[in-house]
Amino acid sequence: MTTIKTKQRPQIYARTMTIDGQTWLLGATETALVFVGFPDQAANQIADFFPEAEILPDTAGYTVAAGVALQAYLAGDQVTWSLPWQTDGTSFQERVWAQLRQIPYGTTTTYQQIATAIGQPGASRAVGSAVGANPLLLLIPCHRVVPQAGGVGQYRGGAALKQQLLALEAQSR
Repeated sequence: MTTIKTKQRPQIYARTMTIDGQTWLLGATETALVFVGFPDQAANQIADFFPEAEILPDTAGYTVAAGVALQAYLAGDQVTWSLPWQTDGTSFQERVWAQLRQIPYGTTTTYQQIATAIGQPGASRAVGSAVGANPLLLLIPCHRVVPQAGGVGQYRGGAALKQQLLALEAQSR
């Protein structure tokens, strides 16, 4: 008799936390943070990014360290992240996200500069799409990317939040 093994759905443990009146959504596996969601948006954000995953309440505390780090970042007391995290994007997305992690705290760059840095100077629109697909907001600082023409540009969490994060970093430098 042959036993057929079924593939187990990945499990992501989620919790929300409120910081300064804003509700943030965190998601982690047993070993790494995989999601930081924008404040006050729908709780199904994780499922939007990980439709194949089983989303469970984080009763074991997998997101606690990330919550502490997030609170310190938003207070201006932390500029780097040292907790375990992981992403699972396409090859192109991973290259863009790696480049985003090189943007120093308190500075900005443009979509075009990112495209050039990854060796694809004609791909600024594709870079914008990869930036928008970033599941680890703040850890992978997509808020530091602005349009070449000026302004703050689009942001999944809204322009006001992007301006707030840029201002926080500018004053904390």
